Amino acid sequence: MLDPLSVKNSGYITLKKVRDERDGNLVIAEAMKDIPFEIKRVYFINQLENSVSIRGQHAHHELEQVIFCISGSFVLGLDDGVNKQRIIMNKDNVGVILGKKLWHTMEEFSSGCVLLVFASDYYNESDYIRDYAEFQKVIGKNS
Repeated sequence: MLDPLSVKNSGYITLKKVRDERDGNLVIAEAMKDIPFEIKRVYFINQLENSVSIRGQHAHHELEQVIFCISGSFVLGLDDGVNKQRIIMNKDNVGVILGKKLWHTMEEFSSGCVLLVFASDYYNESDYIRDYAEFQKVIGKNS
């Protein structure tokens, strides 16, 4: 059972998973079908040597992403400026939508953790909001 998401601009994506005990699992993601946008960039994060690392710590003006934990586990922090939520990511076929203007962090990585992300656009540094005070201004919340 998945914890309900209370933050705006997010949601779960559950990919089809075909299990063959002898030959492993096949997990399938299709753009505009399973992933709710045209995929223009795919990246993964691995070799997380430091379990106390915190990644992310930003939001995007326009970019949309879906994040998966395809091996191991980590904690995904979500913040829409009003609601904050922490999700344990440990199912290889269940991802979370990281919508526009959604502050997100990744931390508490298990050994061997691998994150996979599908993005709606190419890398563009100007789309990043890397300062939390700036994020609050962008979403119209004064701190």
